Amino acid sequence: MFQISDIDHLLPFILKPDNIARFEIVGNSPHVVIGDRSKYPLEKSFVHCESVEAVAVAIEQMVTQGAGPWQAAVCALALAGHETVSMDREAALSHLRAAQARLVATRPTNTAMARRLEMAMEAAVLALNEQRPVDKAIIDWLAETRRNIYADYAKRGRLGANLIEDGDGVLTMCFAETSFILAVAMAQEDGKQIHVYTPETRPFLQGAKLTAPSVHELGVPVTLIGDNMASSLMAQNKIQKYFTAADLITVDGHVVNKVGTFQHAIAARYHNIPYYAFAWGLDPNRPDRASIEIEMRDPNEMKQFKGHPTTHPDIEALYPAFDITPPELVTGIVTKNGVFQPDEFGASYQ
Repeated sequence: MFQISDIDHLLPFILKPDNIARFEIVGNSPHVVIGDRSKYPLEKSFVHCESVEAVAVAIEQMVTQGAGPWQAAVCALALAGHETVSMDREAALSHLRAAQARLVATRPTNTAMARRLEMAMEAAVLALNEQRPVDKAIIDWLAETRRNIYADYAKRGRLGANLIEDGDGVLTMCFAETSFILAVAMAQEDGKQIHVYTPETRPFLQGAKLTAPSVHELGVPVTLIGDNMASSLMAQNKIQKYFTAADLITVDGHVVNKVGTFQHAIAARYHNIPYYAFAWGLDPNRPDRASIEIEMRDPNEMKQFKGHPTTHPDIEALYPAFDITPPELVTGIVTKNGVFQPDEFGASYQ
């Protein structure tokens, strides 16, 4: 049976499960510990949250991102479960549902959180019905789910590594998380010489703060570039593959990812560079482009850099957190079941 320890040597600091989010009880005080990606890599620190609201705010303030929010949210649901000890069943269920709704609202575009919180709720309800500790049931569910997900990461990483050729320059966008990092690590273990290029990903700099340090920790050459430099490097033949994660892929193959993904996909198609997106799974409730809700973040975040103003306060700004890449620009979707063309993606999960 697969164990996360099987690939632990390939995981950089921020992708080790306990460094993403965990639920702890110290004495009689439960809290959620979240790896603070807003301060990484200059600090390896954690945010301690003692309430569901504190976790929700941490997610909204980008303390964690990528696969981090749903894991922090499940830990927060366990926190709510711990608070139901003295409640009757109906009061406990109402308390858990309120916590679930608040947490889902923090990430409206990435539906993985909503789906996984609903599955965690099923474990919680079963525990309520059987009069077992709800918090333990949720954390046990998280541990087993993580094991399965990391097994899937390893499968997608292997498939991604097989798509990388010796000598490739590999472009990514934002922080493509564990599947991409494992693909790079496995390609290196295969003896392939590769070079990763990662844009900064303004305004929160996930590429600079998360991707580049993670690849560097693997010992793979990595170059940090500005968000508007990728097409120039493509023209110089420095990039041969483009990989991203996907916060959501619709049934008909539209890829939703960090804003900026779409423009690189256009440039990649112009330069005949294949673009692959790693997919966590299928959401049957998102059949097409029209079903996608794009998270619009506070535009003031665009007018500052790490808290320092960069323009006149009266100037208008806009910050859509994600964009949508149409299926005709996507070469393949990398799933645990194989690599599929966008028009095959929905059928691959049926």
